[in-house]
Amino acid sequence: MSLEVIKPGLLTTLQDAGRPGLAHLGIGRAGAFDTPALRIANALCGNPSDACVLEITLLGPTLRAHHDAWIAVTGAPIPVRVGGIEQAMWAPVPVPAGTTIELGAMREGCRSYLAVQGGFDAAPVLGSRSMDVNARIGPFGGRPLQAGDVLPIATADGGTLASAADAGTVKKRAWRLDPRPWFDEGNTRRTLRLIPGAHFERLAESSRERLFSGSFKVDADSNRVGLRLIGPRLEWTTPIEMVSEGCVPGLLQLPPSGHPIAFGPECPVSGGYPRIGQIAAVDMSCLAQLRPGDALRFAACTFDEAVEALRKRERALQKLEATIDQRLRQDRDARGPWMKPRVETSSNPLTPTLSPKR
Repeated sequence: MSLEVIKPGLLTTLQDAGRPGLAHLGIGRAGAFDTPALRIANALCGNPSDACVLEITLLGPTLRAHHDAWIAVTGAPIPVRVGGIEQAMWAPVPVPAGTTIELGAMREGCRSYLAVQGGFDAAPVLGSRSMDVNARIGPFGGRPLQAGDVLPIATADGGTLASAADAGTVKKRAWRLDPRPWFDEGNTRRTLRLIPGAHFERLAESSRERLFSGSFKVDADSNRVGLRLIGPRLEWTTPIEMVSEGCVPGLLQLPPSGHPIAFGPECPVSGGYPRIGQIAAVDMSCLAQLRPGDALRFAACTFDEAVEALRKRERALQKLEATIDQRLRQDRDARGPWMKPRVETSSNPLTPTLSPKR
């Protein structure tokens, strides 16, 4: 089973949960930038939460399915067409063999995720199928996907989805998820929680105030390594000289320009710029969805507050994954994935809708 890349899009890569634990060898983690979007896409396909998916940046690819398949697309809003028919995001979608999957341009946000039932089965490198484009590590030599690439798909283990062949032709799903808890659509200015870093107190008092009161914009010179932020120039009370220290995603460094850099999943494992903060892990998915020109602010946060927020999100994700699994099993057992949807309560994360439009 496989998908063939007809058009690669702007920047499309294979990503899973990454390759943690290798920093001492000089190898970064990589992996999906928006972890909840990765996990929910996999849940909608009946996959393990860390199965390999496509991470799509700003402009999506065109793919051809060589076999019947199920896909799901989450993350930033992006047009999805299967065989020329518009399909819903945040829902399982059947793809008959020989059909094309077309993903258009994102109207907001920066990254979408396409999962396929079984997961993409490219050969892992150092325990992960993630592409680290900056370090050139991963399947296909770590480069972004190109036209003509063939992406193997693993055989689903048991599976909770009905056979795609049962659908006959691509039709509208009877339910999809409410994306609002996971993608803040229409929010043009996001606030990220920031834990003050080791060198925060050595900022000038006015700069400490501007860090949390000012507004920053994402510079065009940004990528999965890091986002350069343009805004109020931050200054030190006295110059700081330091040796390189370990770096992790979410670290906020301040180079001599006075404009911060927020590290992403392909950040270097060490660096020598002073550290003014650490973005709370729970807000890394928000950072992932910022595109050039987007505005953001920082809000002061303690370590304990950041940990509690992450725990709360993890509980919500696990509950959602269990709910999705239950619904997929109901669809499979009934062999009626196109039945009229039941009316759900407003608190249920599964939204009954016959329209794939967002």
